[in-house]
Formats: sequence, structure tokens, C-alpha cells
Amino acid sequence: MKDEVRFGIGYDIHRLVADRRLVLGGIDIDHPKGLVGHSDADVVLHAVTDALLGAAGLPDIGDMFPDTDPKYKDADSAVLLKTAIERINERGFVPNNIDVIVHAEAPKLTPYKQRMRVSIAASTGLSTDAVSVKAKTNEGMGPLGHADAIAATAVASLVRR
Repeated sequence: MKDEVRFGIGYDIHRLVADRRLVLGGIDIDHPKGLVGHSDADVVLHAVTDALLGAAGLPDIGDMFPDTDPKYKDADSAVLLKTAIERINERGFVPNNIDVIVHAEAPKLTPYKQRMRVSIAASTGLSTDAVSVKAKTNEGMGPLGHADAIAATAVASLVRR
């Protein structure tokens, strides 16, 4: 179907620890803590990747890039996202838009949101105006509100080429 539009939702969360770089949306964020994970632990790009894969009816990021595979140790999540886009394109779809919420008490992300939009757009082939990044706190509640973790939720749409 030529006008077929599909939607997917992605979510990811990782713990914050000292002495690890913080990467969100494909960019380095100035913060004394970073996210723990097998790859670079970029929760924003992981949520985006899962949303896009879900819309295409493909396996999730953990199945496609398992943390049991040493080749993904410290992997750049932008590279994983680009690989996922190739698989999505093979199925006849292209990204249409992406909307992301980053859930973080700290650091404050307002100074970084535009750079994240540009980075996500570059990794997906979208124009920057088709990518939205919002940042929300957890109002001091739970592991997100206590700044023990950062999470991201993404919604993405695909259209058939």
C-alpha cells in the first residue's frame, strides 16, 4: 500500500554512574556521571531505534544488537541506529518523524536539545523539523527523580517508499 503509515514506540532506561561519559541523542553531555550499558548506553538513540524497528515490524534493539555479543561492547548507538535504518529501508519504509521525551532530573538538557535533534536527524535521514526532543524531570520521585538513572521514550512513524 503506497500511503501506508506505521507507528512505533520505544523506551529505554539506564543507571547513572561516576567516571563514564554521558551520551544522549548521539552527543556528549557535560556531566560528572554517565550511563551504564554494554554499548555507549545512549537511552535516547536506543528508544528511537526501538520505536523505528517496532514500526517496521522488525526485532527490537536487544535482539538485533545483543549485549551478549562482544562486537557491540562500547558501540556507538548512532551506528546501531543507522544499521537499523538500513534494515527498515530494506522492508520498503523510510522514517517520517520522531518525537522523543528524555526523562532526567539532571543534567538540565535545554542547552542540548537542538544538538540532539540535529544528531538524530542526521542518523535517520530526516530533516531537523521532523524530529522533536523534549526533556522532563520526574519531580524528585523514584530513580529518575533521584538522579540515579535517565530514561527516554520515543514515538516514530514510517511511510512506505
